[in-house]
Amino acid sequence: MMIGSGTHRYEMNPNWAQLPEDIRFGYCHGIVADQVGNVYVFHTNAPCVVKFDPVGRYLESWGDEFAGGAHGFYLHAEDGREYLYITDTARGIVAKTTLSGEKVMELGFPDLPGAYDAERKYVPTDVAVAPNGDIYVADGYGQNWVHRYRANGDYVGSFGGTGSEPGRFKCPHGISVDVRRGEPELYVADRGNHRIQVLSLEGEPKRIVDENMDMPCSFFFHGDEMIFPDLHSRVTIFDGNDEFVTHLGEDQQAYKQQGWPNLPASYFRDNRFSSPHGVCADQAGNLYVAEWTVDGRVAKLTKK
Repeated sequence: MMIGSGTHRYEMNPNWAQLPEDIRFGYCHGIVADQVGNVYVFHTNAPCVVKFDPVGRYLESWGDEFAGGAHGFYLHAEDGREYLYITDTARGIVAKTTLSGEKVMELGFPDLPGAYDAERKYVPTDVAVAPNGDIYVADGYGQNWVHRYRANGDYVGSFGGTGSEPGRFKCPHGISVDVRRGEPELYVADRGNHRIQVLSLEGEPKRIVDENMDMPCSFFFHGDEMIFPDLHSRVTIFDGNDEFVTHLGEDQQAYKQQGWPNLPASYFRDNRFSSPHGVCADQAGNLYVAEWTVDGRVAKLTKK
């Protein structure tokens, strides 16, 4: 099933992931591809991390401890090795693991007196790593802060808080560090404010992007382009100037359906998205999309 247009045409396969009989996807939140093209899906059922080869064959799985809270999922290369950075919304932690699931670091409750208490919860939704190794954690479902740590886990500081003015957030759902322009910049999917905010690595607001999006979830940078899942039923591509290129698989009726995102199987179409939550690209430019729905859905978009 072909989608897209011009230089952005893809063959979409929503049945790409070949699960064994004893594993069933829950809500699919994150998806990443490693340097050899294997793809890892992060979802809320145990085992929460499921690894596939490039054609969708099951390889292995792990991560039962993240059941119910599996959310943010980021792959980062450090000193010749690749690591996964994971956020768990149920337990309020960030975990750094090897690609096989060995935990090498855990970040817990941030040191921000006055922001959190018994009622004001910390619920991290995404994580990013800067070129200098600093770690940024977005508290998207909690109190709308971004927390900064050194590579060893030492707390540095926080910025943000709830609001609509520049530098404040309403569900900073996704976070990423962009190096396309040479100077690293922090991109925040300020989903509740229907915009993307770009900040310095110190948290100073630089600009706002709010055209051609509705509910941006996260980011993936591939070459000069930025690809992001828009929860309201499409995947969007921007160019190196953060200007619109195209929407993929757009269905402007899906998120308006009663019961969305948990729609009956009969609603889903092979060339449309309902609730894309995570996206990544492999080195060939093929895209992989994870959808937030009770039974999960993972599609491969093969570049043509």
